[in-house]
Amino acid sequence: MILVLDFGGQYAHIIARRVRELGVYSDVKPCDITLSEIGKLGPDGIILSGGPSSVYEHNAPLMNKKVLDLKIPILGICYGEQLIGKLVGGTVLPGKQKEFGKKTLYLKKPGRILKGLARQEQVWMSHGDLVAELPKDFEVLASTDTCKIAAFENEKRKLYGIQFHAEVAHTPSGNQILKNFIFEACKAKKDWEIKDLPRKLVKEIRKEVKGNLVIMGVSGGVDSTVAATLLHRAIGNKLYCVFVDHGLIRKNELEEVKDFFEKKLNFRHFLVVDASKTFLERLNGVKEPEEKRRIIGHAFIEVFEGKVIELEKKHRGIKFLGQGTIYPDRIESAQPSKYASKIKSHHNLTLPENMKLKVIEPLKDFYKDEVRKLGKELKVPDEILDRHPFPGPGLSIRILGEVTEERLKILKEVDYIFIEELKNSGYYDKAWQAFAALIPVKTVGVMGDARTYEYIISLRAVTSVDAMTADWAKIPHELLEMISNRIINEVRGVNRVLYDISQKPPATIEYE
Repeated sequence: MILVLDFGGQYAHIIARRVRELGVYSDVKPCDITLSEIGKLGPDGIILSGGPSSVYEHNAPLMNKKVLDLKIPILGICYGEQLIGKLVGGTVLPGKQKEFGKKTLYLKKPGRILKGLARQEQVWMSHGDLVAELPKDFEVLASTDTCKIAAFENEKRKLYGIQFHAEVAHTPSGNQILKNFIFEACKAKKDWEIKDLPRKLVKEIRKEVKGNLVIMGVSGGVDSTVAATLLHRAIGNKLYCVFVDHGLIRKNELEEVKDFFEKKLNFRHFLVVDASKTFLERLNGVKEPEEKRRIIGHAFIEVFEGKVIELEKKHRGIKFLGQGTIYPDRIESAQPSKYASKIKSHHNLTLPENMKLKVIEPLKDFYKDEVRKLGKELKVPDEILDRHPFPGPGLSIRILGEVTEERLKILKEVDYIFIEELKNSGYYDKAWQAFAALIPVKTVGVMGDARTYEYIISLRAVTSVDAMTADWAKIPHELLEMISNRIINEVRGVNRVLYDISQKPPATIEYE
């Protein structure tokens, strides 16, 4: 196995997932793991993750320096590279120019970990500090225009470092680098496949639930549907799926989801709760994104617990709340590591402390593309697995600032047009996620020779594999023009349409 030590990086768990994709089991442990614990795990290699800190900060995440002397191959990524540099007596300095997003890597020498790479490679950077100097027994393998030590190795000590993120999709040769480390440096063997997961997860669910009933919120999205399918396979009709119409769903959403679960997935218990009035009343006047998420998360639980009381009159034993939480939700909410930086709270991770139900999250350690693969193993229809992600707080976080009925009505119509045209043109399947957002700023326009003063709409479409990094989708100008014309002509209240061309990082996919 390959051990990943987590220094609070947004991509720590994705490293383990990439290793598993290559056929080798991998696990993530805290960076302050003891030497004896490492010994018990017996890893073939160790990867040090990135992280938001500087190695010289007070309380910066560190590891036992003796880990470097275990004679186990070690690869440091980003912060991990800087930590190796510091521990071996090198110099780590703040970069004169921080690097975020795509950069060009210039290969000086392939060494062991850069074998098979071209002289110039696209890599994905996300760092401020960098390794400025290393002891003489270390070799510099590659650089960028602002980072002279973008990759290094000490073959005798089996220490390797890369400043960029090989684990993300936007480093095209990243898998080759990981292969070189896993199979060349670590001599690991292939022994892990995703097809083995359903049986393992079903067994774990049965062990945890112990015959009790589970109530689960479903949205019709990939995560909650696959999680519900796993639970259904494990406990059958003891699962009660609840679709909460919080008034923040897309146009025709309820009808589509109901059809999926009742007619295509054959779930016996699919219940609909109309709580739109409750949610909209509580969001009245609220502008701050984290407060929106908190309100929605708490309201969800109240709705579920109310449904539990109702169901308990007929069926005893509802003790669990099933959720489709996946790993990126936990990462952005800073759950996996005490050193992680909180990006935003996901509504299903802002639960009240006095909640009566015990949460069960069968997908909490997986990324979106893994969830889709798992869904295929579970025979979930492609029309569900290929749906774009839709956030739990719904359109509330795609309306920047205060949510009003007027803004909701506008955004539902705009989003419907955007998605309809993407599907008609074939670009829906080319994008990871696409949506419209309403910017609560009005601008002057002219329609029919008359002055207008109406809202701005921002269209966002991105390409990604796991949502940890994303690039803006290159939609043809002609298609964007047609979409813009339809929106402005068909939706009253909009006179300006923008297209967002920012990447993640530094931006996030959603706006709030």
